[in-house]
Amino acid sequence: MRLQQLRYFATVADTRHFTRAAEILHVAQPSLSQQIRTLERELGAELFHRARGNIALTDAGEALLPLARQILADTETARREVQEVAQLRRGRVRLGAPPSLCASLVPDVLRRFHDEFPGIELIVDEGGSQDLVRTLAAGELDLALIITPLAGQAPALATTELLREELVVASSPASPPPVRRRHIRVEDLRDQPLVMFRRGYDLREFTTSACRAAGFEPSFSVEGGEMDAVLGFVRAGLGIAVIPGMVAARSGLRATPFADHGMQRTISVAHRKDVAPPRAARELRRVLLEHLRSARAGEELTPGTRLLPPVPDSASG
Repeated sequence: MRLQQLRYFATVADTRHFTRAAEILHVAQPSLSQQIRTLERELGAELFHRARGNIALTDAGEALLPLARQILADTETARREVQEVAQLRRGRVRLGAPPSLCASLVPDVLRRFHDEFPGIELIVDEGGSQDLVRTLAAGELDLALIITPLAGQAPALATTELLREELVVASSPASPPPVRRRHIRVEDLRDQPLVMFRRGYDLREFTTSACRAAGFEPSFSVEGGEMDAVLGFVRAGLGIAVIPGMVAARSGLRATPFADHGMQRTISVAHRKDVAPPRAARELRRVLLEHLRSARAGEELTPGTRLLPPVPDSASG
């Protein structure tokens, strides 16, 4: 008994038609019929009642069909598992992340992943959370780090909150501090020249919304930059910027924390609900979670950044 014979048998049982089954299987109809006959001889029983225009399972065929389907399903599962193991030696994983995380968290995670799986090609897509969610929903990403909650309706995604990060005001060490106090308030930004990110950045929307909620429109000294450009403009003394604490810790800029605890953001990892991430993406998710737990255990998290319980111990879900 061979797998090919069981596949032929199951397809004929599903279609109740030898010619149609042969078309589905892309084989000649006489070859398919011969294989079914060979299987019947090996089993010592006919599997089909054959009448012109009417193919029906015999009692022996009815008994064999669920067993054949289970064998074929188990074979397909084994094939996928072996392929997924092979994918960890080669293949690719596609990760989306906001530019602020690409400048802070993502490099350390990718370095750790690359050390463990050097054969996996890493593809990173930088963008705002709304853009990343659309790209993820279109199947063009395997995983995405996004800022939650999202504005507006999101497609069916499975999201896990990872950490909450405080935002700070970055200023040039060569310039006077934005306030003389240890902490700054949103109201203190009213008369300050802000270096502002381009449209589409989560940080732009967050900052402008916070200023409007405080009753004023922010004033921009420079507008439209990417993360590296914004940090460079601040370093040159062109203004101040609201940036994540993890970015500020690596920037060499002065970081002034907010007195308002609402000036923080939640970072989540997301994937599509309807499609299980490939093995390489699940391993990347595992490495991400292990990196965060290690950083917490080693007290390496940037001040003002905390993991959100529970941080899962597995890459499932």
